[in-house]
Amino acid sequence: MSAPKLMPLALALFALGLVAIVVVFALFAAGKSDLPVWLNVAACLLTPIGLGLGVLSAVRNSRAKRR
Repeated sequence: MSAPKLMPLALALFALGLVAIVVVFALFAAGKSDLPVWLNVAACLLTPIGLGLGVLSAVRNSRAKRR
């Protein structure tokens, strides 16, 4: 996957992870304590995966422009 195609995927994963984090905090604030596992996994994994892919995409894009 090339860098320009990777950045939108990275942004989407990062945004979904942030939404999951906000939902987890909102549900805890509302008094819910037994949250679904998929929601906790999404909150813990999607954000850093999206961030990592975004950094990788930016590095690949900058190296491609130098050549």
